[in-house]
Amino acid sequence: MAHDTAHDDTAPVPTEEDAATARDLRMATFRLSRRLRTERALDSMSDGQFAVLHTLKASGPHTLGELADGERVTAPSMNRTVNCLEEAGWVTRTPDETDRRKVNIEITDDGRTLVTEALRRRDRWLATTLASLTPRQRKTLAAAAAIMSEVAAR
Repeated sequence: MAHDTAHDDTAPVPTEEDAATARDLRMATFRLSRRLRTERALDSMSDGQFAVLHTLKASGPHTLGELADGERVTAPSMNRTVNCLEEAGWVTRTPDETDRRKVNIEITDDGRTLVTEALRRRDRWLATTLASLTPRQRKTLAAAAAIMSEVAAR
């Protein structure tokens, strides 16, 4: 669940400059994210489907509820996403070994290959783009990436 700082008495009060920087950062992040998403291994895959495959590749099997919570969607919505991925052969569902009421969703080798290729394409595009920048710009972006990761974790 998102943290609402509007009613948090301990949150710092943003200045007009902070608000302007926030708008610029949000738009730049949105544009970069949208551009990276165009570097796909498969044009027909939705961003939500890719996010699920990436989670499963990076973190191993999950239940439907865990995936839904992680992506901040409802269980029925996640079930539709997983159904599509299963029909395409990118995930499998298997009963939990210790609790038969639970079903674990796991990425297949084909799903893993798809994620690896998409990430390779995105990294290649971004690395090529960064190579065209000045050393100072690259250093600034490296520092910004660390700060953005910290902000995203809040």
